[in-house]
Amino acid sequence: MFRKSVKASIIIIYLVIIAGAVVRMTGSGMGCPDWPKCFGYFIPPTEESELEWHPEHEYFEGQVIIVDETLKIAKDDFTSSKSFDSVHWKNYDKHDYAKFNAAHTWIEYINRLFGALAGLAILIMTILSFRYYWKINNKIILFSLISLVLLLFQAWLGATVVYSLLSPIRITMHMLVALLLVALLIYLLKISSEEKTDKNTNKTFRNLLIFAAILSLIQVAMGTQVRQFVDEQIDVFGYDAKTKWLQNPDLVFYAHRSFSIIVFIINASIWWLNRSRNFGFKLTNWMMILVFVEIISGIAMYYLDFPFLSQPLHLVVATLLFGVQFYILMQSFEARLIHYRK
Repeated sequence: MFRKSVKASIIIIYLVIIAGAVVRMTGSGMGCPDWPKCFGYFIPPTEESELEWHPEHEYFEGQVIIVDETLKIAKDDFTSSKSFDSVHWKNYDKHDYAKFNAAHTWIEYINRLFGALAGLAILIMTILSFRYYWKINNKIILFSLISLVLLLFQAWLGATVVYSLLSPIRITMHMLVALLLVALLIYLLKISSEEKTDKNTNKTFRNLLIFAAILSLIQVAMGTQVRQFVDEQIDVFGYDAKTKWLQNPDLVFYAHRSFSIIVFIINASIWWLNRSRNFGFKLTNWMMILVFVEIISGIAMYYLDFPFLSQPLHLVVATLLFGVQFYILMQSFEARLIHYRK
């Protein structure tokens, strides 16, 4: 039961990553300008009129409206008079963004729902760790608790992303913490397994896997910075001018693109070493498939002017690649270490 909860948590975390990628692609990051609610609602509005001030209307404490392009928050429960009275309202002090777009709001809201679902899944996983491993395997309980704390930190970090008006550094941190959470859950999946491994490995294979996983993290971090650059170009040229988004890219873009060559070489070396030495890690085939998809989607974005869904596909495949690499790495630590004579 515990392992099923870990697998469910991993799947939901990846759903959160996919939802986050769609949020980024559609520019919906500020669809809900407050946190954890959305315009003061647990279920956000669908029409702009719901965020306008109305006379003789009942308002509840914490409800948000937009007045003169600023967010106003109700101080208490009250019924408005025939004219706007500022005594019942206070300005939202986290930022000055006050725009409503129904599509953006609901895309961001769905992203938050997946985040809440991930929190519930990891909470259940942690409770089950106490039930099944109390006084049997304290390591599983410890890392389950660490996963729960990390998720709470991730939720707080998500709030700061909104408060900072989508700061690039905070977005990058948000993405990397998500991958760290994936790694923790994969580790829990492995240490809770009772299956005996029939695989072999050597130090070179392990070291290449470690390097590959670190390289994937670096690529994801640089990729989020490239995406930020693209967002800035969209603000300048608009969504219809895709040919201009990467017309004059910055240095991070060239580093990100150049690193893809190293990514291919390292992962191909892992695949070849596994195949030539018959180590038995079948997931290396999937690893190489993901590498090819990642490279092809990157080429498509640059040379074919960002085809539909190419951006979220590129990000999601990168996170899946990291997950597969880390899982193979965990398998390699359980495998029998073989020393080859020169």
